[in-house]
Parts: sequence; C-alpha cells; structure tokens
Amino acid sequence: MIAQILVAAVALLHIYILVLEMFLWTKPQGLKAFGQKPDFAEASKVLAANQGLYNGFLAAGLIWGLIQPEVDFAWQIQLFFLGCVAVAGLYGAATVGRKILFIQTVPAIAAMIAVVAA
Repeated sequence: MIAQILVAAVALLHIYILVLEMFLWTKPQGLKAFGQKPDFAEASKVLAANQGLYNGFLAAGLIWGLIQPEVDFAWQIQLFFLGCVAVAGLYGAATVGRKILFIQTVPAIAAMIAVVAA
C-alpha cells in the first residue's frame, strides 16, 4: 500500500509539473515556481509546454503501472517509469538546479525502493 501511495504521489507531482509548464508558465504561479522573468517565460513558453507534455507522459506511465491488473507487469511498468523520473531529475539537477534532485529524484527513488520491497 505504501508503495502504491508513493507511486501515485510521484504521478501527481508530474501532473502538477505538466500544468505549471504547459498552462501556467507565463502566469505568476509558473514564474514563481521556476524563478523566471516574464520576458524569458514568454519567449520560452513553447519549449516549456513541450517539457510539460513529457512530464505528462511520465505521469501517464506511472498511472498505467498503478492500474495494471497483472501484478508482475505492473511492477515492471512502475519501476521503468520511476527510473525515467529519477534519471530526468538527475539530469535536471546537473543542468538546471540542485533543487530538482530533491523534488524529482528523491521521491522517485523512495517509491522505487518501496515498490521493490513490496
């Protein structure tokens, strides 16, 4: 149960990131979340929307893993997508900011540990 809650939390986080990047990038909430200036946000909103879409794919994969009725296959799906989230977080931490490590990678690894332990 704890593993499923953690996987769902990571999926919800990525849905939230999708909303921020695709719909709120140039709005006050998006500007604050990513520390952007309005002119840069406006110039980069198409790129941000693309990033948001990819975050949506990660969330969709995690949700797929949660609803997959075949337990062994669900386990594989969850670990694959959590691994993708962790790697994306490592890359983001290395190229954008260390904060991403704690927002994205740490929860994904915690969920992976819980899934394996379950």
